[in-house]
Amino acid sequence: MALMSYFSFLRDNARWLSACYLLAAFSGFGQTFFIALSAGDLRAEFGLSHGDLGLLYMVATLASAFTLPYVGKSLDHFRVRWIAAVVLAGLALSCLLMASTSAIWMIAVAFYGLRLCGQGMMTHTSITAAGRWFSAQRGRAVSIAMIGFPTAEALFPILFVVLAASYGWRGAWSVSALSLVLIAFPVLMLLLKRERTPTATEVAATKAEGRQWTRKEALADYRFWLVNLGVNTPAFVGTSIFFHQVYLVELRGWSMEVFASAFVIMASGVVCASLVIGPLIDRFSARQLLPFTLIPLALACLVLTTVHAQYAAFVFMALVGISNGFNGTLVGAFWPEAYGTRHMGAIRSVAFAVMVFASAAGPGLVGWLIDLGVSFDLQIAVMGGYCLIYSGVLTWMTRLYRRAQQT
Repeated sequence: MALMSYFSFLRDNARWLSACYLLAAFSGFGQTFFIALSAGDLRAEFGLSHGDLGLLYMVATLASAFTLPYVGKSLDHFRVRWIAAVVLAGLALSCLLMASTSAIWMIAVAFYGLRLCGQGMMTHTSITAAGRWFSAQRGRAVSIAMIGFPTAEALFPILFVVLAASYGWRGAWSVSALSLVLIAFPVLMLLLKRERTPTATEVAATKAEGRQWTRKEALADYRFWLVNLGVNTPAFVGTSIFFHQVYLVELRGWSMEVFASAFVIMASGVVCASLVIGPLIDRFSARQLLPFTLIPLALACLVLTTVHAQYAAFVFMALVGISNGFNGTLVGAFWPEAYGTRHMGAIRSVAFAVMVFASAAGPGLVGWLIDLGVSFDLQIAVMGGYCLIYSGVLTWMTRLYRRAQQT
């Protein structure tokens, strides 16, 4: 019966679920795992060190993080269709700039556009739309949207490596821009032609969620910031490691092609975790499940630090995928659950900015430490330890939110 209900949900909402899924998938062009595939070529062509390129990436990503709260709140005022159109155009132009870059400042601008439009606004639009359009089945909706990320993680790295081998890394970026213009844009404009209108039951459920926080009120809540320091840890850890994946592969003596193929395993982990956690959120709430989100990532760091054989890449990727699937779906459902949906575009834009900030700090800090001679294994071990410690903090946050709801 539950399975039939799930299939009915997919059938009745295929248009909007597909749009959220594709927005998440095409955000891949602005995600670190994709951009980092050009890191070796950029360093060689422009004479940059690991720290130099990491710093450049950090500054560009930080700039996008500071921009996101201002442009992200537009989702509270404009239709998703128009936001998606502008963001897709910006992402395509950024890919073209990356393909034609001839100076270091152009790399910085391309990084900024890719991070703001891809990682920032495409992701923000996908998850915010899923969280707002659906209430009673928000967990399932967000879990479907989340599958777009592993789709990109599974396909994009391998396709980039193949295209770069045939047409060079610049040619691979040109093809990326064309795919956004010729495939993503027309399909998404068609799917988003009609906005979803919540049913009467869903409207009643939204009203039952209680207080609708404004962004100012949410930012004044210390719990908001403490939760952000935990749920954005995967962004810091994942971006740090994936941005320096070429260095990691060289350090371990692994094959770059084999490591790129391991992204398929990570993608599978995300899909499985997302599909499992979605119905659990609808049953137990995102708040109750939040403390468990960092455990798989802690195990992933342990494996990568202690096992240097090639197979460790696949185990690491599987655990990162499970962590990303749990974390992304939980966070997507948690914010509207905790702070309501009325001002979710504005509130989530700040949360996304924190996530982008975390992903910006990682590559720069780790690259700087690498240049100083700090062991990469030691850095990864510290990241894993932080995950374990902060699981306890998230348990405390869960209790605080539950008490506040009961009063």
